[in-house]
Amino acid sequence: MELKPIKSETDYQSALKRLELVFDAPTSTPESDEADILGLMVDEYEKKHYRIEAPDPIEAIKIRMEELHLKQVDLVAEIGGKSRVSEILNRKRKLTVEMIRNLSHKLNLSPELLIADYQLTR
Repeated sequence: MELKPIKSETDYQSALKRLELVFDAPTSTPESDEADILGLMVDEYEKKHYRIEAPDPIEAIKIRMEELHLKQVDLVAEIGGKSRVSEILNRKRKLTVEMIRNLSHKLNLSPELLIADYQLTR
């Protein structure tokens, strides 16, 4: 097991190939240790070079609704009425602090994600 820092795209690709080979190694083996270390190194490189922006609050809500198989009507209690839910999800109205609290609890989303600014449609 010869590990070296990932400093370039070539190093990154090599690390990914090696990680693929040792990924399913049995625990408590040198290959398993190598997979753990490679995983950390690859993750760190990806955080620096392949940043993924968080979705805006409305997209986050829609994604979570899809994951939980929820419909708009399932958010009535948290947002306040079918038409209000529609206005929020269609970006006609902004989320209020109370809605953010309720949605954060129901959808298990971070309040920090839900308070981010987003554009309304006209």
